[in-house]
Amino acid sequence: MNKKHFLKTFFAAIIGGLISIFIYNILEDSKVPIIDKSFADSINLSGTSSDFTFAAEQSLSGVVHVKTKFQQKTKYYSNPFDFFFGEKIYKYTPPPVLSSGSGVIISKNGYIVTNNHVIDKSQEIEVVLNDKRSYHAKLIGTDPSTDLAVLKIGEKNLPFLNYGNSDELKVGEWVIAVGNPFNLTSTVTAGIVSAKARNINILSKRFAIESFIQTDAAVNPGNSGGALVNRKGELVGINTAIASKTGSYVGYSFAIPVSIVKKIVKDIIEFGKVQRAFLGINIIEINSENLESLGMDKIEGIYVSKVNENSGADKSGMKKGDIILKVENIIVNNKAQLLEQISKYRPADKINITVKSNGKLKKLTIILRNIDGNTSLFKFENP
Repeated sequence: MNKKHFLKTFFAAIIGGLISIFIYNILEDSKVPIIDKSFADSINLSGTSSDFTFAAEQSLSGVVHVKTKFQQKTKYYSNPFDFFFGEKIYKYTPPPVLSSGSGVIISKNGYIVTNNHVIDKSQEIEVVLNDKRSYHAKLIGTDPSTDLAVLKIGEKNLPFLNYGNSDELKVGEWVIAVGNPFNLTSTVTAGIVSAKARNINILSKRFAIESFIQTDAAVNPGNSGGALVNRKGELVGINTAIASKTGSYVGYSFAIPVSIVKKIVKDIIEFGKVQRAFLGINIIEINSENLESLGMDKIEGIYVSKVNENSGADKSGMKKGDIILKVENIIVNNKAQLLEQISKYRPADKINITVKSNGKLKKLTIILRNIDGNTSLFKFENP
């Protein structure tokens, strides 16, 4: 009797246990996983998504194909054998030189920015829109010192790219390059910002400004003058050069930051030429090799080696030996960064510069001047 009771109790316990496990599994499967909201927000806002469709849609119609034609001079020559049969002069007209690049529409009434080297020496400029419409373009002006040029076509209500803020662009941030490499129109490639304020010494003009955005987005011949765009579809740079021994993309490309582009374009449209502003100083970049000789104990800022008499810097109280740390609220640690910030202003503009002078921080207000040392603006006639 006791044995039968024991067996009944034993089997009942086993069956009850199995039923409990079965019900638990059902309930466990029905649970909705809960993710901490702050963690979810960090995923959504971190920029880890690789979907660039919005940026591409925003920018494709605002990037154009720029085609140029340059007619070489007619050449005259004589044949040495004509000495025996009477000398004749022969004429040879070389075929026109055709080249192409890209450009970016920056206003609905037809203003387009491109690289100066795309249109340099050209006699005819044609602009082809993304929808295949073609226009003769007028050259408004150029600035070889930044490798920028402004064109205009006779059309209204055009799609255009809004300016972004290249100062806020961060290393590691995703960007896309839009252009026409190898005449393959409307091509989009993606990459990240690899570095900022790069000086690669490709501009030989006096007072050249090089402060390139370096990116690993694929850029090839024909991309010059095209758009570097952030994930919002805003213009943050004009693609200009590639680091290559072959002439084609091998890993890095360089774009002029829009902080420079905006001011150059505005000057060319308004005045026909660029209104360049100067501090009136000589500078030395601080590094580990000259740190001790400059009497420094830390690598930061830019060393002022000379202040030109009666310059804006001189009038503000800047001295030889001062260390420039900021232009407005932007930290500057090399020549490229300083030139980029100053290039945003015109003569007569007031700017605040933070310096370290004899170990103490000072904020100086400087009135910028032109190349002649005064605050006048020059007016030029557009071609």
